[in-house]
Amino acid sequence: MAKFLFILLYIAAILSLFCGLWTIIPVFYGSTWIATKKDRIRAALKMIDLQSNELLYDLGAGDGRVLFIAEEEFGARAVGIEGSFLQAMLIRARIFFGGKQAQIQVRCENFYQSNLSDADVVFIYLRSNQSISVQKKLEKGLKAGTRVIALSADFPDWKPNKFDDKHLLFSYLMPPEKGGLAAYFAEQEGF
Repeated sequence: MAKFLFILLYIAAILSLFCGLWTIIPVFYGSTWIATKKDRIRAALKMIDLQSNELLYDLGAGDGRVLFIAEEEFGARAVGIEGSFLQAMLIRARIFFGGKQAQIQVRCENFYQSNLSDADVVFIYLRSNQSISVQKKLEKGLKAGTRVIALSADFPDWKPNKFDDKHLLFSYLMPPEKGGLAAYFAEQEGF
């Protein structure tokens, strides 16, 4: 009985360590991991009209759910950029065991230093305090015609070409129009 309890405590300690690292490591990259609901991901990918064989980058890929939905439901190729080694390894395991090596990739790196120049679509779950620095990175690194979908926070200097208030989604087409969300609402109201 004592041996069983020891093994149980050992497993609980390993799981606690794993969960702690899962949440702590992303903090060093300026963000905590927040799982996005699958219906919100689908709404975002429909909003930007993701097409088969397009290349989608998910900045801060977390557990990879955006990558798998983009590939399985939309036929897109997907690349996850994830700063946490543990999360990147989990995605790699899911890719391997799902037989998705040709369609989905994950790179363990800081997305501020990633080359996104071949992207057709960039998916990002933002906090408002990140938007200015990410905005500058995307302006410099994305080709004309690339679509950016941001969840939860907008880019203050860019006017979205679409906005979904139900799911709090902001869509942009590169190069973005200047003006911010206020300019979008003014245009919608006919001002």
